[in-house]
This record gives sequence, structure tokens and C-alpha cells, in this order.
Amino acid sequence: MREIGAFGARNKLGTLLDWVAAGEEFLITVARLVSEEPGFNCARARQVARDLLEVNQGVTLSGLSIKDLINEGRP
Repeated sequence: MREIGAFGARNKLGTLLDWVAAGEEFLITVARLVSEEPGFNCARARQVARDLLEVNQGVTLSGLSIKDLINEGRP
């Protein structure tokens, strides 16, 4: 069984459906959250959140709205 992320599945849904009709199986993954170490580390969680915000700094939608992106993904 092949595994594909939710974003990839959304972008290739037609192809995936063709492959499934031909007998292939896929697992569409959304997220897997696991603890890195026993217990909750509040300081580590804050650092990860800061890192995520930093990675997204400057990312734009290139003039598109969220509504445009949603509609683009619909048949």
C-alpha cells in the first residue's frame, strides 16, 4: 500500500481514483503527532511554535484569497 499526504492527494485526486479503480490501495496521511520524550515539555513546544512561525515568515498567497485557493481545489 502506498502512502500519500493530504495535500498531494488533493492535488492528484483524479489520478488516485484511477489507480484505486485499477486495484491499488493508498493511505492518505493527515498528521501524526507523537511525544518526543515522556511528558510534555512546555519550553520545547514554545520553541517549535516559534520555529514554525519563522519558517512561514514572508510566505504569501501571491494575490490569491483563501476562497480562491479553496475554489481551485474543487472540481
